[in-house]
Amino acid sequence: MLKVIEGTQGVGVILAESVKNAQAILETMHLARQNVLLQKFVSESRGRDIRAFVVGDRVVAAMRRIARGDEFRANVHRGGRTEAVLLPAEYELAATRAAQILGLRVAGVDLLEAADGPKVIEVNSSPGLEGIESATDVDVADAIIGHLEEQVLFPEVDIRQRLSLKSGYGVAEIAVDRESPLAHARIGGSGLREREVAVLSIQRGSVAIPNPGDDREILPGDCLLCFGKLLTMRSMLPARRRRSPRARARKATAADRGENALRRSRREMLR
Repeated sequence: MLKVIEGTQGVGVILAESVKNAQAILETMHLARQNVLLQKFVSESRGRDIRAFVVGDRVVAAMRRIARGDEFRANVHRGGRTEAVLLPAEYELAATRAAQILGLRVAGVDLLEAADGPKVIEVNSSPGLEGIESATDVDVADAIIGHLEEQVLFPEVDIRQRLSLKSGYGVAEIAVDRESPLAHARIGGSGLREREVAVLSIQRGSVAIPNPGDDREILPGDCLLCFGKLLTMRSMLPARRRRSPRARARKATAADRGENALRRSRREMLR
């Protein structure tokens, strides 16, 4: 798939049937001084895509767009039809993360339904409302207004800056593996609180668990977002392999020998 950077409504999107066709199209675009984006063609999603409308940190509405006939572009303006769709959790996560990475609080995220999961193909910073509201009967405009009201009442704060004011304290993510003493422990009985560490949230696969209670079990594979003593949290990280002083000395000696040999070789070449 080749796309011009400033295309809209499917204009400037080209399907190259072969590598030679792609080369010819690229040469033409280069002569026209057009910047082009290349994307892998997902054959199992041909003629279909999903528009997920993200407001804040959630998907408020989603629709599937289906192309007409042999058309590979599913844009409504090209005759495609739409249907409301309830997104699986992994698709919602992909859409919200794509918007967050780009710093967008309102975005239309386009995804393909690939065999190995969702593929983000485009993120729109100024998506239209008419099509998705008609397809889903969701008042997206009202959701945007509600989000703006929340921002006025509860403006965003830099949590790392606020929680790192005291020396020796900070925010860190801790991955829990099977060998971790935290695995299968409950937060209340893990001893974290006694060691001045609070668990702010748990990321478990595609599921986020905010403000987990004392009875919440910590499982292998979890990623804990914690605030507390950095020294304590450092001790909870998996042990790193450390070379002995003798091994480091051997490595330094070998590096010195290599450097000396390189210098001798340069002197011989100058002669």
